[in-house]
This record gives sequence, C-alpha cells and structure tokens, in this order.
Amino acid sequence: MRSSTVHAMGRKPVRLHLVQMSTLRITRRAADRLRSGHLWVYRTDLEPQPHDAIQSEPGSLVTITDSREIPLGTALYSSASQIAARLISRTPALSREQYLADLRTRIDAALELRRQLAPATIANNAHRLIFSEADNLPGIIADRYNDLVLLQLLIQGTAQDDVRAVLVAALRQAFAAEVQALNGEVNGGLTAGLTIWERPDPRIRELEQLPPSPTGALFTTTVDSIAPDGLSFRSAADKSASLAAPTTTTFALNGLRFHYDAASGQKTGAFLDQRLNYAAAARAVEASGRTGRALDICTYQGGFALHLAQVCSQVTGVDASRAALEAADRNLALNPELAARCEVDWMEADAFEYLRHLDDTAKKSSSPSALFDAIVLDPPAFAKSKRATEGALRGYKELNLRALRLLAPGGTLITNSCSHHVSLQDFTEVVASAAADTGRRVQLLETRAAAPDHPEVLTLPETRYLKCLICRVD
Repeated sequence: MRSSTVHAMGRKPVRLHLVQMSTLRITRRAADRLRSGHLWVYRTDLEPQPHDAIQSEPGSLVTITDSREIPLGTALYSSASQIAARLISRTPALSREQYLADLRTRIDAALELRRQLAPATIANNAHRLIFSEADNLPGIIADRYNDLVLLQLLIQGTAQDDVRAVLVAALRQAFAAEVQALNGEVNGGLTAGLTIWERPDPRIRELEQLPPSPTGALFTTTVDSIAPDGLSFRSAADKSASLAAPTTTTFALNGLRFHYDAASGQKTGAFLDQRLNYAAAARAVEASGRTGRALDICTYQGGFALHLAQVCSQVTGVDASRAALEAADRNLALNPELAARCEVDWMEADAFEYLRHLDDTAKKSSSPSALFDAIVLDPPAFAKSKRATEGALRGYKELNLRALRLLAPGGTLITNSCSHHVSLQDFTEVVASAAADTGRRVQLLETRAAAPDHPEVLTLPETRYLKCLICRVD
C-alpha cells in the first residue's frame, strides 16, 4: 500500500492508506475543476507522476490526486482519449466490485427518473434512458425505441463484459415491471418485449481504441405469462436467439409514428432530444396564423417536417443524406393522415447551397410565393472542438441570415444548435446579428433545450448542448 494525504474537517492533513492501485496526479487547475463538480481530467491536466505511481492499464480504475497527493476520488482511465480520466466516485481507491455496485444503483436511479419525467405511453414510447455524465454514469448512453434499447459504451472502462451484465440486469428488471403494469395493454400500442443491442460510434471507438463490440443482441425476450417477471430470457449466446432478435421497430413521438432500424442512422438513431421542441415548433407555427409553406433544413429523418405537416399545407424537408431522406419518407408513410392534409416533399441538397439558391431566387422575384411561413434550421454540430467555434459561428450566421431573408412577415423561425462549444449566449448573439444585417425585427418567443430525459447538470456545461430558439419575424 501507499500513503496519500487528505484534509479532515479543516484540520492539518492526515494520512490515509489506499489499496494498491494506480494513481494519477493532476494540476491545480484540474483539481479545482473536479472540486467544483466537473468529472473530466484531460491528458494535458496530468502532472509528471510520482516515481512509485503504478502504470495505469486501459480502462482501469485509478485514484486521482492533486499536486500535493491529496485524493480527489476514483476515475476510469483511458490510455487513448484526450479525456484521460472520468471521475466516477469522490471515494478514492474504489474497487471494481464497488464500482459495479454503484453502477447498478445509478442505473436504477436513471431509469426511475425517466419513469417520472418521460413515462412510456402509446403516444411517446421512445426516450433516452441513460445520459452518461448527466446521470453520473460516464461512458454509458442508452436510448429506448419502443421494444428496442440501444447501448453505447463509449470508453475503455465501460466497454467491458461486467458493465454489460449490470446494464442488462437492470434493464430487464425495469422492463419486467413495465410489463406487469401494462395489464393487458400490450396490444394497445406498447410492446412488452425487450431487445438490447450495443451500437458503437465508429469514430469514438477509433479514438478510444475499443475492441469490437458483440455482434449479436445482448439480450432478447418474449412475452411469457408463465414466467415470474413476464419476460422469458433468450440468451444472446444462443445463436438462434441472436439471429431471431429484432433490429427494427416502430416507435411514437408526440403521437406520430416513426420507423427505427438499429443497423442504420446516426449514433443510436433518431434525435430524441428534440421531442418536445418538435411539438413546440408546430404549436408556434399554428399560433402565428401563417401555416402555408414550411421549410425544414437538415431534416434528417423528418422530425420537424412531419410535426409541421400537422399544421401547414406544404412542407419541404432538405438533407444532404439520401439515406436520411429515404427514412423520412418511410416515416411519412407511417402517418398517412399527414399526406392526406399536407403536401410533403423531400430535397437532397447541401443546406448552405440550397438556402443560397432560394435566397438568390427570392431576390429576383417580387412574388410573395417565393417566401416561407416557417423555416426550421437544425444542422449537425458545427463545432466539435473549441478550435472550431469561430467557424461554427460563421456557419450559423449564414444559415440564419438567409433563412430570415426567406421568411414572410409574421413567419416563424425555429433555429437550433447542438454544439456544446457554442454557448446559448453566443448562439443568440449570432441570430441577433443576422437579424440586424437583414433589417428584420425578430421577436424571441421561446428559448428551449433538450427534453428532460436528456438532463443538464449545472456543473457540467457539456450537458447543455442543445439550444432551440423559436422566433417571430416581422
């Protein structure tokens, strides 16, 4: 064992004996950041380690100390990422067994929070179950789409079989309780079965140097009235079970139906964080009284476009991805009532080029038909690093400037940013600058964020990434 110094009740430092494990000594600035509630230690935060520090293995638990060797807690270590360690406990020298026990407690707490904030209903049966650091579960994301759950194990310390086992056990118990609560409502729109897939993000897997994830389903079930929990387990190790496990489903957001395929799409699938913003956009456009033509830029699989089709007479969804537009068209087909009341079409195009083309066309035409009653801007994250922030702000400025030129008086602008490196203040200022340049008077009606199943932690600014401004344009 080795000794470390800790402060007790403001008195002189005392020595605690820690179990034999790796330690990482960090800078004073990094220590202050952890003490203020942050959870990340960047590789640039590491100080030269003591001569007796043990070499840290990829994905291992390490004790974090400040420059005076005062323990700050236990973290999961990454040998590859620029985030060298993610704090998982304020207790130093936590064992793997203790970490797994804490993991189960935190997973159960995250699932209980979703039962309170986003309970599964016939109208809404898709939501985020686990949101990494926001749920005090660094390196883990879980999304639900009706009867499918998609996991992302994002770091070396969580892409482990023991973590998978804890997650499967917790999710199985949670879904079993839901089955028992349904009491015959299974055929009313909620599916009682459960299949869990792990779906790695290829870019993150490369950055973290993660091993290949399991190729089959981690877990799949059938509804069984004889089984004590109502769910009969079919082991993913069983080849026939793995082959039979479903990869597609239909889920509901705000009463609209969407198709989900675990083998395609971005990250874990649809943008569930926009669920309440989809509905708010439709309400704002309807309230404006201008419900003719609507434009959804970067529509992806049609989230905003299909919600606007509930209130507008014509909607065009634009995206550079043909595969995304094909998925959007399948989603439209799942909601035939929309096509019956609204003309919906899809356009494969680059967002900047398409808006530039429309802007040029509108300048040459004096006809009001060249303008739109509502425009949605929902681009992907422009700033994936601090260094990219300046370019991201220029991109947001151009999109918003052209959208403002294309809106009819009294029209609605719904503009979004999902770049956490771009603050809400900076994003709002960019939209204000675009308004000034166009000479339009823009009223900010709502400032929105992600749905509550994507909670924010006040001491973790990275969890406040999504900004949604709903504006009225004179």
